[in-house]
Amino acid sequence: MTVLYPAVLAAAVVLTAAAIAAYVWLQRRRTRVLVAVGFMAPRDRAAAVRRHLPWALLLAALPIMLVGVARPEAEVAVPRVSGTVVLAFDISNSMAADDVSPTRLGAAQAAAGEFVRAQPDTVDVGVVVFGDQALTTQVPTDDHDLAVAAINRARAGGGTSLGQAIMVSLGAITGKPVTLPEDDGAPPPDLGYWPSATIVVFSDGEETGGIDVETAASVAAAAGVRIQTVGVGTPEGATVEVDGYRLSTALDETLLSAVAQASGGAYHAAGDAGALADTTGDIDLRLTTKKEPVELTAAFAGAALLLLAAGALLSTRWHGRII
Repeated sequence: MTVLYPAVLAAAVVLTAAAIAAYVWLQRRRTRVLVAVGFMAPRDRAAAVRRHLPWALLLAALPIMLVGVARPEAEVAVPRVSGTVVLAFDISNSMAADDVSPTRLGAAQAAAGEFVRAQPDTVDVGVVVFGDQALTTQVPTDDHDLAVAAINRARAGGGTSLGQAIMVSLGAITGKPVTLPEDDGAPPPDLGYWPSATIVVFSDGEETGGIDVETAASVAAAAGVRIQTVGVGTPEGATVEVDGYRLSTALDETLLSAVAQASGGAYHAAGDAGALADTTGDIDLRLTTKKEPVELTAAFAGAALLLLAAGALLSTRWHGRII
């Protein structure tokens, strides 16, 4: 605990000591006067309590009140939802499928926009788009309008590399490029520990190549970063036209579930645009704590007033006067 005016504490010690000394002197003087007139107070413990307890309460209130005047502060761990969320958007050709209205990508953009707007300003939001490769289109920021604008700029095209998406998302969180070692026997990169960071992947899960997704997920898990996956599309699937050819595409919930579970996250299923928007409300973010100074003046003042009231009440009840 710290105080804004430490000099008041010294004054509290001096004034309290002086008040106690004055009370003791007055009580001794009273006793001498009573003895001089031939009156001997009964040696009754209950009478002694009634005589001294009100004054003890009033004297105890003095230092507590003065400590409150000194403006004490304490650091208290305040829980809050905070940290960093990176939204990774699958923009591969399959995201143009219309088994979710208006398209998989369009539904994901709408749901993600609602998700971002619902976050407090203590959450920094970044945006990564990925196809065959991944690109950070918005570094994590507390300006959520910038994140929403980056989400709305995404356009479908190319293949899908979930592993690349995870690695670039980790780079957006740590602020530096993250790559896997070329040697298969080498340990994964040490990114430090980021327990307040979360990656939310919007994808249909149709992996077409690139970095092994389970290896990338294990790197995230080692860094304390959870991956939440949101399935966009339907298991029944649809067809999309790519370079004049019509290709079948369907939601791969098994892969998306495995990616999430590998990092301690969860898979969120959605079959249509409305359900997808509801799903983003269930995404679990980290509850962290931050130490914040809290002024304790009111608490000390309340305690002092309580003691003063108790002392005055007892004095009035037992002696017919406050002091």
